[in-house]
Amino acid sequence: MFDFLIHSPVTHYARTTPDHAAFSCSGAELSYAELDRASNQLAQALLANGLKQGDRIGIYMHKSLELGVAIYGALKAGGIFVPLDPFMPTERLQFILDDCDIRHVVSADAMAPKLAELSGSYPGWVYGVDVELELQTAGWRQIRELPDAQPDVWIVDQDLAYIMYTSGSTGQPKGMMHSHHGSISYARWGAQHVGLTAADRVASHAPLHFDLSIFDFFSTSQSGATVVLVPEPVTKFAASWTEYIEKERISVVFTVPFTLIDMMQRGAMEKRDLSSLRWVLFGGEPFPPKHLRALMEQLPDVRWTNVYGPAEAPSCTVYDLPPFPEPFPEPVPIGTVSVNSHDLIIDEDDQDCGVGEEGELCIRSSTLTRGYWNRPDLNKRVYLYRESFGPFPDVWFRTGDLVVRHEDGLLRFLGRKDRMVKTRGHRVELDEVEAALATHADVLEAAAFVVPDDMGSKSILAAVKLRETSSAAVGDLLQHARTKLPGYAVPQNLFAVREFPRTSSGKIDRKEIINRYVGSGAA
Repeated sequence: MFDFLIHSPVTHYARTTPDHAAFSCSGAELSYAELDRASNQLAQALLANGLKQGDRIGIYMHKSLELGVAIYGALKAGGIFVPLDPFMPTERLQFILDDCDIRHVVSADAMAPKLAELSGSYPGWVYGVDVELELQTAGWRQIRELPDAQPDVWIVDQDLAYIMYTSGSTGQPKGMMHSHHGSISYARWGAQHVGLTAADRVASHAPLHFDLSIFDFFSTSQSGATVVLVPEPVTKFAASWTEYIEKERISVVFTVPFTLIDMMQRGAMEKRDLSSLRWVLFGGEPFPPKHLRALMEQLPDVRWTNVYGPAEAPSCTVYDLPPFPEPFPEPVPIGTVSVNSHDLIIDEDDQDCGVGEEGELCIRSSTLTRGYWNRPDLNKRVYLYRESFGPFPDVWFRTGDLVVRHEDGLLRFLGRKDRMVKTRGHRVELDEVEAALATHADVLEAAAFVVPDDMGSKSILAAVKLRETSSAAVGDLLQHARTKLPGYAVPQNLFAVREFPRTSSGKIDRKEIINRYVGSGAA
């Protein structure tokens, strides 16, 4: 295998298969040789404008061929790239720029109006914007005139490669620090598990600031395959997405269950030739078995893998579903630990749990984050240290996820530790309430949450999205829930919504549901 840095394969394939497409987007392509030259030129521009090794580089753009140039240019310059959601509010963008001390941002002309809002508050450089801004800029035309030799920058695999921000419990985003070593471990696992070759065309459906994208970009480059960038408008409409799979001859997809369920229900799959698709990986949240089985029936020649792992320890467990129509366990297991990972299940007193006992999953893995940027307080809370040998303890990451290991050795996900609530003295996992509602034939998705009641406790409420042809009444759904849950876990009230609000990564935004339909007293 190539070098020990996550960007090394690009240079390798620029020499061995220079004309093969590294990126494809809406019919346009960028070869490995072109990517290598363009990213070298961007790296030269960054260094010329004062970038020091280990400086953070924001990447603030929509899906385009230049996105690949931005990622690899930042890495080749010895920088740490920081994905910035192009749809985020300016206030949140400003917080991340300040928190991570970002003084270099790679962007595009389309982002100029938002960048203009930073005038006077951002003292750094903006690259890739050729329109006039009241900021220090270096446009693509200027960058393409620079030398295309890779700069001589000394990097080791313990250096950081990227910092990915995610929502924090405090209301402010927190940045997870990932090294070259961790990133390349993740990338190599993905390439080997799926058996990627240069012939594969891997969809980049997730946004760059979502951890699934690391598989898309770096597992693909490990094999000299092609990343097919899926433009944001295409991801919004299931029929456009399936059409894109057919047109671009996509062979591997890693996405969230919502995308796949939406594809099955609204993607006009019967009109598409999806024979190019050979492997689908999914993760981010549980996949309702009834939907998964229905989708497997429609795509019987595709292999399916449930990939579990928080963004802090991506893809730390995996479960390959048996070929359809063999039965698979329900709910779908999260499987066993991936290569070079180890799991530990502990109770509330940090003691080991046995087989069949519920506990919090802890992980130590080569993919594990180096910690949270500027958050020493959080770093102290999320790691568990166990004596190993001499003065070197084993370091485990507390995932906050509750799991159980069955006699078959497979792990089952039970819910979030912080989604456990108490109502009238009873412990209730809200994920369990959602799963029970989702088993009703007319329920497409469910979201449960709690509100304070007048007894000093909490009442459980839920929202559901029903099939368009459904005639099910609230009473029918609650009666169904009573057949699945103990009485204290059945929602006190339930209402239907046409569509759930979602985060940029496709997950249900429960906080927004509360804001829209209930009010600030819910949780």
